[in-house]
Amino acid sequence: MNNYLPLSIISLGILAFATLMLVIAPGIEMARPEPPAGLRPYTAEEQRGRDVYVSMGCLYCHSQQPRAPEQAPDGERGWGRPSVSADYFYDSPHQLGTMRTGPDLLNVGARLPSESWHLTHLYQPRAIFDWSIMPAYPFLFEVKAKAEEGDVVVALPPGFAPAEGVVVASQEALDLTAYLLSLDRTYPAPEDGIRDDGYRPRGDAE
Repeated sequence: MNNYLPLSIISLGILAFATLMLVIAPGIEMARPEPPAGLRPYTAEEQRGRDVYVSMGCLYCHSQQPRAPEQAPDGERGWGRPSVSADYFYDSPHQLGTMRTGPDLLNVGARLPSESWHLTHLYQPRAIFDWSIMPAYPFLFEVKAKAEEGDVVVALPPGFAPAEGVVVASQEALDLTAYLLSLDRTYPAPEDGIRDDGYRPRGDAE
């Protein structure tokens, strides 16, 4: 009976030590990172666009984490260097994604820096790639008889433009495009950045 007290104290001490070393210390270490010099906070427009991105579940088809060369040829695909934890400093919640039905988007703003291109692609992906399986998002746009002052008209090829009038981007479409254009992590990776290479997206898309 008298042995229970020392045994309990030792057990609690081991548990406390394990909690300190495996939970508290790593948590403190991971809470310290500073944003990379090349990373800026999202503007109000970009943050609204990010909210649209999250609400539409874009992460179900797109990842935001280029992998190391030994894991996949993401660099050869033009998706950028392997991502590090600091790249997501301003992201809450993160949008790492679980699938690659479509290409990785962490650097889409660097490789496709055209607002017009993204608006056309969002309205009707097949207007750009006839083989695309990405869904169209016409509800983010409005068809008007003619453009008004301040309207952003979507450029569409024959066969995709309405028979009459013009397609105009809504504020949600402009915000989402601003967010996509902000996805540019082509600055040098910080030396103390933690590699995000423990995850394996499935269905890599070219």
